[in-house]
Amino acid sequence: MTNAYLRSGIFAALVTLVLDQASKLWLLYGLDIARLGAVRVTSFFDLVLAWNVGISFGWLQNDSPVAQIILMGVKIVAVIALTIWMARAQTRLATVALGLIIGGAVGNAIDRAVHGAVVDFALFHVQFGARTFNWYVFNLADAAIVAGVAALLYDSFVGLPAAKAP
Repeated sequence: MTNAYLRSGIFAALVTLVLDQASKLWLLYGLDIARLGAVRVTSFFDLVLAWNVGISFGWLQNDSPVAQIILMGVKIVAVIALTIWMARAQTRLATVALGLIIGGAVGNAIDRAVHGAVVDFALFHVQFGARTFNWYVFNLADAAIVAGVAALLYDSFVGLPAAKAP
């Protein structure tokens, strides 16, 4: 059976990948964020440069070559599995959600292959008195992955039954 929505998923993956890589290239080479340091955009959002050698949210920080090869291998297997899932998905929402996840995973994998780490740059924070609370530094690929997972969960648990019919 062919997925009628496969083009939508591929489009979502490609748009995610292009926007992610364009934003990182602009920050690194256009804005030169490494030289500028933190750039305050609003009272609660800054652009900063963070090199993430781990996985999501900075978990498993390890910059050894063996660890990087293992992470890249896991990512390749995950992208292949997600692509097969996307090709078999039964709803447009699931297909697009998987495309977002794939595009984000490939974008971060490109960073890891080119830079040896993922380029993170978005920092949300809030000030309470003298204390500042920061969220994890992330990028557009990470945001697409989170949005894709949220959409998959929605589609799985709340999606319209008619949309799931063959």
